[in-house]
Amino acid sequence: MTSRPVNAIPRTVWILGIVSLLMDISSEMVQTLLPFYLVSGLGASAVFVGFVEGLSVAIATVTKLFSGILADRMAQRKPLAVLGYGLGAVSKLLFPLATSTGWIVAAKAVDRVGKGIRGTPRDALIADVTPPELRGASFGLRKSLDTVGGFVGPLVAIGLMILFAGDVLTIYWIAVIPAFLAVLLLIVGVREPKAPFAAKGGGLPRLADIVRLNGAVWMVIGAAALLTLARFSEAFLLLKSQEAGFAPAWIPLTMVIMHAVYGLTAYPVGRLSDRIGRSGLLVASLFVLVFAYGTLAYAATVPLFIAGIVLWGLHMGLSQGLLATLIADTAPKHLKGTAFGVFNLMTGIVVLFGNVAAGWIWDNHGSGATFLTGAVLSAATILVAAPMLMRIKHAGK
Repeated sequence: MTSRPVNAIPRTVWILGIVSLLMDISSEMVQTLLPFYLVSGLGASAVFVGFVEGLSVAIATVTKLFSGILADRMAQRKPLAVLGYGLGAVSKLLFPLATSTGWIVAAKAVDRVGKGIRGTPRDALIADVTPPELRGASFGLRKSLDTVGGFVGPLVAIGLMILFAGDVLTIYWIAVIPAFLAVLLLIVGVREPKAPFAAKGGGLPRLADIVRLNGAVWMVIGAAALLTLARFSEAFLLLKSQEAGFAPAWIPLTMVIMHAVYGLTAYPVGRLSDRIGRSGLLVASLFVLVFAYGTLAYAATVPLFIAGIVLWGLHMGLSQGLLATLIADTAPKHLKGTAFGVFNLMTGIVVLFGNVAAGWIWDNHGSGATFLTGAVLSAATILVAAPMLMRIKHAGK
């Protein structure tokens, strides 16, 4: 297969990547300080942190299911994407107003509903405009630009924490700016393509179409659910950073390092997967996750903790863009939104249970036991998910 230059990637993919970058800058300015703010400022427990993170993802992913079905029914992606990014921007106004854990839950809920609405039509839009031989590169590029935001956002948070002497609420107000810039760019910069399945008369998708998704899609969804169950929320990395010796102002550095590695690997891995296939790279990501957990379990010093974060970011770069690409590879054209919605629903359900369990282990047995449990789960996932992934016929080459 002949490789195309990077500038062959459609303009829409680049714009959606920049939109993701801006929103992620805003989100990371909020999220990297949130566990610290909840525990130190509002007196929350690790279980509550895990519950908030898991519930947030669950809300987002349930929303993604219906967003995906609606995107297929409408044969349009952009209106839902604008609505989702708009809700994400509005939610950023709620965080600086929150004075209790209940308000935080409400703000996170609005934010995650927005994320749920926008994620599926955005990914379906990328699948619509990208030729099959560039799917891995396109999804990898979008992930890389998104993680640049994940790199810049925590850096901005660190600088502002120092500048404003740890005033978290002031930082939350500033985070509103890039969120609304993302919405503006999406509105003026992205054009909706013609429905790719209209000519085939695909019909109006319904909830019943979920069961009509092909076996390859369900194989990807099952493997993704197992992988997601094995990977806990990054909120626990932020809590661990304090144990490893980070001062509060430097806690966001955790996400800077992780997203730097993630962003630098996602695009090259996506392009590589277009040439050699996706499945082997996903299996490799699970081995990396085992080593990341093992390192973090014993990370009592900053250098060892950073090594664990680097491994975690490498795992993310090897896995996240490829999972979305596999859905695009295997789903029928007229059901891509539905497929992405079911994919996100299933992974969101396991995230909720996994994060609450991780928080309980943390409170009762400490961080070491939490990360060792993750290592065991990741090793078990290799045994179960690897054969599933290797059977997927539409992945890559």
